[in-house]
Amino acid sequence: MILSPHSHMALIPAAPVIAATSDRFSLLPSTVRVRSTTRRRSSVLANVSSPPRGGEAVDWVEATSSFFEQDTRPIMLFDGVCNLCNGGVKFVRDNDRQRRIRFEALQSDAGKNLLRRSGRAPDDISSAVLVEQNRSYIKSEAVLKIMEYIDLPFPQLAFFLQFVPLFIRDFVYENIADNRYAVFGRSESCEI
Repeated sequence: MILSPHSHMALIPAAPVIAATSDRFSLLPSTVRVRSTTRRRSSVLANVSSPPRGGEAVDWVEATSSFFEQDTRPIMLFDGVCNLCNGGVKFVRDNDRQRRIRFEALQSDAGKNLLRRSGRAPDDISSAVLVEQNRSYIKSEAVLKIMEYIDLPFPQLAFFLQFVPLFIRDFVYENIADNRYAVFGRSESCEI
């Protein structure tokens, strides 16, 4: 940990986030700021993986804010070894001609930090997550929000699917997610 000139701030190296720009991927800044604080900003405030020293807690929204400083596009978190998830990323990329969405594997360091920002455990790879600058979406809500960002006719389809009750949408999502390896298989490494 490197201390900054301000005693209440520290700089921690973080894994860069991969950003899709046209057909190439670029890297975002690799340093995040962490503030020592005892107040809770929201449910996304979580403690560091190791036990906190002196009451230090990490505000993951602030700690990951550098991911949105130069590029405000949302980040789609996906299971990097799941064939269904990799197919979903390819589908989104093919239907996102204006490159409105960036991608990051849940298993990466940046993905784990963004999971913490979303109020989830860093090792929770049970759901796709869409992280916007000010909000995160999980399960079927993430899928619908992703559909809003990609090309026609998917935003219209998302509009109609939002009227299906959340518990039904999430039930279908969870059944597919729980069986994704058995039905679609898994890869040894992230293809994206």
